[in-house]
Amino acid sequence: MVQAQADLNTRSELELKPIDEVGRLLGMASSALRYYDERGLVPAAARSKGKRWYGPHELRRLAFIKIAQRLGIPLATVAAILDAPGPDWRTTVRAQIGDLDHLIEQAKGARHFLEHALDCPVDHPARDCSSMTDALDHIVDGGTVEQLADSHFYRSTR
Repeated sequence: MVQAQADLNTRSELELKPIDEVGRLLGMASSALRYYDERGLVPAAARSKGKRWYGPHELRRLAFIKIAQRLGIPLATVAAILDAPGPDWRTTVRAQIGDLDHLIEQAKGARHFLEHALDCPVDHPARDCSSMTDALDHIVDGGTVEQLADSHFYRSTR
């Protein structure tokens, strides 16, 4: 406790913000801030009287986490970017980008599949649209989704 108080006294009081103020400022729950501290992602700059205090460095790390979470980037990738040595975090980021590329391709396929259903001029495309039922029969007959993806069925003309 004496060390925490000394830490607070050696920094400008204007520079450090208490956990509740940081939570309001960044739109983050105090429980999330405590979680990031406990995981070692954003340790508090100081502690005094049971309260965590954060400085500009910690605020930037929290802002980085907020952006990454909004974008769906996993905390493991965030942790690597924040703290792993250069080659290590770069490897993690490259792997994450590969995962995102795969997800994007999957989403494009899903979009095209749904657009195809919308474009069928029938009320029930899975039952009455001939190109859709042909594709479904392909799967029923033992074909794979990957084969369909390679065929004209999944290729978008939009």
